[in-house]
Amino acid sequence: MSTPTRERLSQARVLVVGDAMLDRYWFGAVDRISPEAPVPVVRVNREEERLGGAANVALNVKTLGAQATLMTVVGDDEPARKLRSLLERQGVAALLGSDPQLYTIVKLRVIGRSQQLIRIDFENQPDHEVLAAMLGDYERALPQHDAVLFSDYGKGGLTHIPRMIELARAPPASRC
Repeated sequence: MSTPTRERLSQARVLVVGDAMLDRYWFGAVDRISPEAPVPVVRVNREEERLGGAANVALNVKTLGAQATLMTVVGDDEPARKLRSLLERQGVAALLGSDPQLYTIVKLRVIGRSQQLIRIDFENQPDHEVLAAMLGDYERALPQHDAVLFSDYGKGGLTHIPRMIELARAPPASRC
C-alpha cells in the first residue's frame, strides 16, 4: 500500500452517512445565583453554532483535504436550514433527506466562566419510511464516492445500515 499524499487525499471522495446535529453554544458571565433555585444565572454575551455529529465528521474529512458529502435526514425547521448553510460555507456537499415530523438534532450547551453548566438536547426519532426512501439516494451516490464512512450517534438515522454496508461492499455492476 502506498503512502497517502496530499494530492491523492484531495482526490478522495468520502460519503459520510449518519446522524447530523447542530451544536449550539451560549457563552456568558455568571455574576449571581438565581433567587428561584440554587443555580447560576448566565448572562449570555456570545453565541456560536457548529456542525455536530456526522456533520462534524464530514467537516473533519474535508479539513483533512478529501472531498466530503454528508448524507443524513433532517427536519423541516430552522436548525436544518442553519445546518445546510454551515455545510455549504465549509464546502461539504449535502444530501439531506427531509422529515417534517423530525426535529433536527440540536445540542445546546450553556457555558459560564469557561465551564459547561448544562446541555439541552432537542431531538426525536426520524420516520423509518423517510430513511427507507433515502436508500435510493444512497445507491445513486455510491458510484461517485471512493469510501463510505458511517457515523452513528444512536439517533435512529442508520436503521438501514446492514443494507447500506451490503451495497457499499458489492461490486459496482451489481449494486442495482
